[in-house]
Amino acid sequence: MRLNLVETTEPRVYDDAVRHLPITSALQGWGYGEARRQLGQTPARYLIQQEGRTVGALQLIRKRLVPGFSTLYAPRGPALESLDLLPGVADAVKRVARPTDALLKIEPPVPFLAAEGVTLPDAYGPFRRADTEQPEHTIVADLTRSEDELFAGLHSMARRNVRTAQKLGVVAGRDDDFDAFWEIFTATNERAQLGAFPREYYETMLREGNAHGGEAYIVLSRYQGRALAGGFFLAMGKGTYYLFGGSVRDDRTNEDGSPLKDAKAPDAFYWNAMLDAKQRGYELFDFWGIPRVLDESKHSYGVFKMKLKFSEQRVWYPAYDLNLNPAAPAIVKALRWRKTQNNLRKRGSADDVL
Repeated sequence: MRLNLVETTEPRVYDDAVRHLPITSALQGWGYGEARRQLGQTPARYLIQQEGRTVGALQLIRKRLVPGFSTLYAPRGPALESLDLLPGVADAVKRVARPTDALLKIEPPVPFLAAEGVTLPDAYGPFRRADTEQPEHTIVADLTRSEDELFAGLHSMARRNVRTAQKLGVVAGRDDDFDAFWEIFTATNERAQLGAFPREYYETMLREGNAHGGEAYIVLSRYQGRALAGGFFLAMGKGTYYLFGGSVRDDRTNEDGSPLKDAKAPDAFYWNAMLDAKQRGYELFDFWGIPRVLDESKHSYGVFKMKLKFSEQRVWYPAYDLNLNPAAPAIVKALRWRKTQNNLRKRGSADDVL
């Protein structure tokens, strides 16, 4: 059955469709596209229609590469009623693509369990398995369980640390202090030799992510008033996604000069972020990104172990490419080369962070 892409410039109409589709992600929301605009990329939003009925929504980010070539990217998208629609989406995109659009990358927002015997699809119609832009391997938590069940499901160390934080008076929850988040985020990136976009990118996502039907928010964990851990979340439909964050060391001392007790602020952050999401009706908590290859010598391994304390449900979100003109294979190689050079320049390693 033929699908048609109907472009819309109405944020609420578009986000309403994204929010109510069963296969969806906050990265398909209007606010995420507006943040990408801060990077010089151009979002276009479409309702996917079949015989006049909306069966999906698609946010395409057009990224200019060199004069004469660009790529199209659907971050954790498209949002759909069914994955069976993907071959029709390919045909529909071809009809709206520009001659300069060389490649389309999609990341269908359907997680596959990272378990023995689970096979990831190699293709959906003309789409072929490819490298992802967003983290391919992540950890998720099912928030439909009761609070007691969630707590019992934590690693024993996480339960102990959460109780310690509570006894010490750590306060964790939603917070409007963007400056405190930014201090934590930038300090974490510097410590781990990670890259970051300009501050305006995150501020735009926070503002626009709240404007049209989704949610963007910050959770901070404070000990004696100082924010020591925190994160930035983008939510849509039934899921919330922990996109950015980190922690800082507490260098304060007691009056006698001795260091303050370790307040376990990161553990309090994760636990209270999960509780906040559950209380607001979200059913999926995405911890957003763990290494594909585990290496204990790398910063990413510590992040993996931290997240694993709060859920052991590891999943894959594979990506798929569709060549739109004959230059696509060469462009894919060039993009991989550029990414490798960026990794070497920032961290001295050709390996990706995740």
